[in-house]
Amino acid sequence: MRIVFWRLLALVVLFAAPSAAYASVQIDIDLSSQTMTVRSGSGETYVWPISSGRLGYSTPRGVFRPRALYQMAYSPKYGNAPMPHSIVFYRRYAIHGTTEVGSLGQPASHGCIRLSPGNAATLFAMVQRRSAEIRIVGSPFSDVARGERRSESPLAFAPIRHTPTLNQWARDPLAR
Repeated sequence: MRIVFWRLLALVVLFAAPSAAYASVQIDIDLSSQTMTVRSGSGETYVWPISSGRLGYSTPRGVFRPRALYQMAYSPKYGNAPMPHSIVFYRRYAIHGTTEVGSLGQPASHGCIRLSPGNAATLFAMVQRRSAEIRIVGSPFSDVARGERRSESPLAFAPIRHTPTLNQWARDPLAR
């Protein structure tokens, strides 16, 4: 009887351990503030500006897991636009790098979540090593969101140094 008990206990531990480690990277996306907060099980925390779907192109909300990772992808639907470090999370929606870093912090995409190339590379590496859970909440077109983006306060958004071009990113993807 003791042998059966220990074997059952070992099976429970075996199946419980992977599920606890599965979501070791938590990606929280707030469409209202156009920010992404990334927390890893090892204690790393990042807050980055994003661009989500602009008017007429909504970004899906909910809880997702990465379905596919691509070092480099191109969008045939939008003129073969480069999408470095793509993390596909729902249908054809992905988190990926963009060359249009000037539009980060406001809705500008066709539904994907855009990041600066350096931040996308960092996130991609984290998700490759561990898995992730992606939570998307908020609305980029609510009254609160419009008020936050119109704020003249110097503390509204912390200054973030962006990689200006895809060529510079290609030379040093992890530069900050």
